[in-house]
Amino acid sequence: MQPFELPDFYVPYPARLNPSLEGARRHTMAWAREMRMLDADRDPGTPDIWDERALEAMDYALLCAYTHPDCAAPELDLITDWYVWVFYFDDHFLEVFKKPQDQEGAESYLDRLPLFMSLDPPAPVNAVERGLADLWARTVPARSDAWRRRFSVSTLNLLRESLWELSNISTGRIPNPVEYIEMRRKVGGAPWSADLAEHAAGVEIPERVVATRPLRVLKDTFSDAVHLRNDIFSYQRETESEGEVNNSVLVMERFLSVAPQVAADTVNDLLTSRLRQFENTAVTELPHVFEDHALDPVERAGVAAYVKALQDWQSGGHEWHLRSSRYMNDRSLGMSAARIPALLKSARISVPHVPFQKVGPTPLPAFDIPYPTRANPHRERAGRNLLAWAREMGMFSPHPRTPVPVWSADRLTGMVLEVCAASLAPDADPEALDLAVQWLACGTFGDDYFPAVFNRDRDMAGAKAFNARVPRFMPLDCGRTPTPENPFETSLADLWTRTAGPMDDRGRREFRAAVEHMVESWVWELSNHLQSRVPDPVDYVEMRRHTFGSELTMSLARIGRADEIPPHVFETRTLRELETSAMDVACLLNDCFSYQKEIEYEGELNNGVLAVENFFGCGRDEALPIVADLIASRRRQFEHLAGGELPSLCDRLDLDDAARAALSSYVEELRDWMAAILRWHRETDRYDEREPVFRLPTPTGLGMSAFHLFARAAR
Repeated sequence: MQPFELPDFYVPYPARLNPSLEGARRHTMAWAREMRMLDADRDPGTPDIWDERALEAMDYALLCAYTHPDCAAPELDLITDWYVWVFYFDDHFLEVFKKPQDQEGAESYLDRLPLFMSLDPPAPVNAVERGLADLWARTVPARSDAWRRRFSVSTLNLLRESLWELSNISTGRIPNPVEYIEMRRKVGGAPWSADLAEHAAGVEIPERVVATRPLRVLKDTFSDAVHLRNDIFSYQRETESEGEVNNSVLVMERFLSVAPQVAADTVNDLLTSRLRQFENTAVTELPHVFEDHALDPVERAGVAAYVKALQDWQSGGHEWHLRSSRYMNDRSLGMSAARIPALLKSARISVPHVPFQKVGPTPLPAFDIPYPTRANPHRERAGRNLLAWAREMGMFSPHPRTPVPVWSADRLTGMVLEVCAASLAPDADPEALDLAVQWLACGTFGDDYFPAVFNRDRDMAGAKAFNARVPRFMPLDCGRTPTPENPFETSLADLWTRTAGPMDDRGRREFRAAVEHMVESWVWELSNHLQSRVPDPVDYVEMRRHTFGSELTMSLARIGRADEIPPHVFETRTLRELETSAMDVACLLNDCFSYQKEIEYEGELNNGVLAVENFFGCGRDEALPIVADLIASRRRQFEHLAGGELPSLCDRLDLDDAARAALSSYVEELRDWMAAILRWHRETDRYDEREPVFRLPTPTGLGMSAFHLFARAAR
């Protein structure tokens, strides 16, 4: 019996089959024998993993022929070998390390594998090492150094992060949805598949655009869709036969307290949302990348071929899941028939969110943030100095594009930003507290100024020009800056000079990047407004960390401990997850407090509660408990990392007592940060019921009256 009916999948592109399929089948069977992956020739001491019949039934050649329909026969052979290797690794790791829960043996095994991503590897001792050495030698010589580095990182991620899966299995811990999505990208291997799609298509993404938001989102949404689909098909095998806890259907089942069928349908809705995010990014954001980075026609064609390759992969991967013996797929109608209901569903008219709806006061949930707060004794002094500084920066003065000042002295006083800063940094000296509260004011003013000018005027060109000027006010040599054009630039130049001086070059680059990410995220918010688009929930959570400015405050804390904690420690998964879980607690908390102000008075679309409403098709009162549960689960994850994983990380990295003490202090600072954010929201009047100075325009003109009537009726 299947635990649930397969949902109607959104697969907008038809699957096509590579004509070289049969040759790939013959080649890869011979290659698997040569690598000694099959029972007849397996290495001594290796348990039963596959035999020829099992490999033939799983049919990885069919997977690759569907996912890479246009590549030549030799390339299809190579790609198929890679997929045989990665699935063999997955099953081998399950039998040898996951089932016996051998954490120590797994670490030693995984530590050796990077040695075989080399053109001069050591002698292999098992089929995984043997296959990786062979494939690396056949793949990387034709690629650039930049592609090799990216592919190496993707491969290492899917190998190393298997320890995260093993840890969850050993403790019976089911991850929360945000953690699962982000970690599955690494351990699931789809970013690795995206890199191979470049190889199979015979193109490379220009290095100067690889790190841009649109290219990152294309890769992430591709990866999420691949993994969520796989989780639906593999749920029965993983939960009934393998003892697996790392599956998105199981994650949703436990998080939402629902039956497997409801959980599978929810995961499928998220899969659809991620595919639509992929399409939206390709259509609305890629053209800006082409122009902003001056890609030539050949480079543009290469990026377009990459996008098409990822689309082919989605459709082909779905078709293979319907046919492979590896998965639950009794409803094997073939994609052409099975995709029709989902396509019809997706074609229904989607009514945009109607802005400025009256929602009334928000019934705030009880937030699970049990940390006490401490107040800096210099708080009142910092508040007085903040008012004088803000006046000096011009924050209370009119501006050509804001004839009514964005802020007044009374408005800033009511925000009590010094309460937030004093709880964030309870032990700071007076000068350091002044600097901290003024950085908060700078970011908060920018967050108000940007929509007051660019959202109001629907001025994307002006917003991008504003964003492009930001780095010029944070010179890495702390030299001259241009003449400021607005109070945000004035305050940024002043604060940078006072903050960056004592930093080394690494610290300056890290902190400047955090400010740049914050301002760039405001452009993303504007783009959503121009499209009248409530964000996809995954995209929202990840971008919210930037829009809230949390990366900015945390980067200052990291830089302040650069002499005590080696930089590579902050690059580990444990530290990254500690920080992002704390960020999500604060950001989603803010969305609850600001809901009425943003939805009713500002016409805001970028709010976590609204994103949950839009995704589940529910109201505010149903969405709020889900957001509160997500806040609680992210905070519990923070404590799991701090109490369970951080000590092990310190041992693995052989950190000295000073570094361990500094890390412990940093974790306590993050607890202070979460507690301070909650305290500030309870004391500030920033989110009181009030009309904003600048209100986003409601659509007007011919047909808009009918539009609003229709929208209200539909809701």
